[in-house]
Formats: sequence, structure tokens, C-alpha cells
Amino acid sequence: MRFGAFVPQGWRLDLVDIPVADHWETMAGVAQAIEAAGYESLWVYDHFHTVPVATQEVTYEAWSLMAALAAVTSRVRLGQMCTCNSYRPPAYLAKVAAGIDVISGGRVEMGIGAGWYEHEYQGYGYDFPKPSVRIGMLREAVEIMRRLWTEEEVSFEGTYYRLDGAICSPRPVQEPHIPFWIAGGGEKLTLNVAARYAAYTNFGGASVEEFARKSDILRGHCEDVGTDFDAITRSTNFNVVCAGSEAEVEETIAAIRDRYRPFVDEDRLDGIEAMVRPMAGTPEQIVERLRPWAQAGMEYAIVYFPQAAYDRRGLELFAREVIPAFS
Repeated sequence: MRFGAFVPQGWRLDLVDIPVADHWETMAGVAQAIEAAGYESLWVYDHFHTVPVATQEVTYEAWSLMAALAAVTSRVRLGQMCTCNSYRPPAYLAKVAAGIDVISGGRVEMGIGAGWYEHEYQGYGYDFPKPSVRIGMLREAVEIMRRLWTEEEVSFEGTYYRLDGAICSPRPVQEPHIPFWIAGGGEKLTLNVAARYAAYTNFGGASVEEFARKSDILRGHCEDVGTDFDAITRSTNFNVVCAGSEAEVEETIAAIRDRYRPFVDEDRLDGIEAMVRPMAGTPEQIVERLRPWAQAGMEYAIVYFPQAAYDRRGLELFAREVIPAFS
């Protein structure tokens, strides 16, 4: 199993009480700790408004972070889980990603999905069409990006996008192009897009059973479109609290609740805790909880440590004692 880790960027209220002047030093420090600890990749979210509620707390934009993090790391790969296709025209996004791939020496991953956070769409003046339209836009966008990264000049006439002689220079360093991570588990449409274009998928975080069922559906789409299911690496995201003792785990969960408490009611706090509990434990406990996922074919775990901006010990302990168990 391979592992990546998220950099705190504010979206999940994970920079609260840190002065804005210290935000970049904090984010860069966590990114460098992820690299030093031996994770294969670092990740950011692509959102503008905080969750679980929109607040005046910060959320840093994903692709500006990609460029900045490329400049302060040297080995770790750089991903977004995931870029919202609707927020940027695909030709523009292809251009941005290609430039950052050059800056980083070929370390960019293209995580992309159809988008879902309606509050952001409305707030930023984007149309929020029905899911089938958003997924149709995603499919055209991925085709446009792939062509811009591999062809000298691209003209495209689709239902949602039109290009007339677009040039993407420089092209990405990676051959044949930056790998696509198609995120989302929509069974009829999104997984069909994944079967056609993905080197990686990201779905099924609720349970091993859900992951296995969606994997079977993805396999069926691959058979239908004539692609190799076994060539697609399947990934899942996990919220993790990793500590040396169960008492420390409980202390960390209490600290997470305290950080969210000014923004949400007790029911929401219980929901936030419920999202963390499945992968909250000592390294030995977490290893045992991850084993069924590995047995189900999940090959890449992207882990989010809610306290990373304040305390990196859990991130580092996970790297020392959990990752080697799956090497």
C-alpha cells in the first residue's frame, strides 16, 4: 500500500487560532514533514469556503498552493483531492498544471472531480447544473487536458467546451502526461469516466463493503470500454488520529472538538468525531483497521491528520509504525 497525507490549508478549520502571518510557514512545515517522513505524496483540497459550515476562517486556494509547495519540496508528489472541474476552464487548468509539473520536476498529480459544494458555486457565481451535466463537463475536460498535454495544437467542439487552436507550452515533464486521479463514486457516470481516463481512482471511504462494491462496478465499466481494470490504482481517503496510547488518542479527539466548538453545535461535533473515530487509535490498532482495505484491493491511502498544523507527532508516528506494515 502507498500513502499520501494532506497539508492543512484551512478548509476543514485546521488553521484556527494560528495567526495569518504564520500560515505559510505552518503549511510549508507540514509539507516538508510529510516529505521527510517518507509519504509518497502530499495533498490539498480544492475549496473556497470552510466546512462543515461556511465561516470567515481562511481557505487557501489549491493550485496556488501547488506551485508554492513545489518550490519548498523536492521529492514528494503533489496532488489535489480533488480539483473541482467547474471552477476553472479545462484549457486554463491544463496550462497551470503543466507549468507546475515543470517547476516541480514532474511531480504533479491531477486529482479531478465533477464538484459538489453548492454553497461555493453560488457564492462565486458559478452555475450549479445537475450531476449528469457536471459529470459530462468533467469527461470533456479530462479529454481536453489529455490532448493539450500530448498534442501541439488542439481544437475541440464539445457540448460544454470549445477550443480553436489551443497551445499548451511548456508541456508537462511527465510522459505521456500528468496522471489523472478521477475522484468520486458515482456508479453510472463518474466511474465510467474513471474507466476511460484514470490512472487512479478515489472512492469508497465509508466502508470496505462500499469500496468493494464500487470496485466491481468500475471493473464492469472497464470491460465495457475496453480498458485494463488492473492498471488503475484505487485509493481512499481516511481521517486519522494516531497516538502512542489510547489516552493520547482521546486527548487529541477532545482537542479537535474544542477547535470546532465555536463554529458548530454539539450534533455537528458528534458528527465530526464520528468521521475520525474509525481510524483513531494506536499504530497497532490502525494497522489492523487498514488490513481489510488492503485485502479488498485498496492500494493507496491518503490520510488527513486534523491536528497536523498544531502537532505533527501523529503524522510522524503513522509514518514510522503504520506505513512499514504495508511496505
